[in-house]
Amino acid sequence: MFDPSRPPGAAPPLRSRVVTNRYRCSACGNLTRFDVVVQRRTREFHHFSVAGELTIEDEEKLAETIERVTCRWCAATGDAIEEIPTALEAPAETPVEAPSA
Repeated sequence: MFDPSRPPGAAPPLRSRVVTNRYRCSACGNLTRFDVVVQRRTREFHHFSVAGELTIEDEEKLAETIERVTCRWCAATGDAIEEIPTALEAPAETPVEAPSA
């Protein structure tokens, strides 16, 4: 994407997303560094300023497929990589009622 305010060859700014998948490498124990190949279809509202600066104001995910996950530490892939539930996906704990006296 062209950004006239960014010098030629400069990397685009990082975009943070809500975490939907976490991974653990059973080969080396890595929890933090993975190469993830994702195929994603989105619908976006592009708002260009008069100067040509792009702001994406709305993004809707239409489809997403995780194609491959590779551990950055040991290069393991496939069955060695396990998906672990995020806090958003983890089942809520049921409160235990105190026994009545």
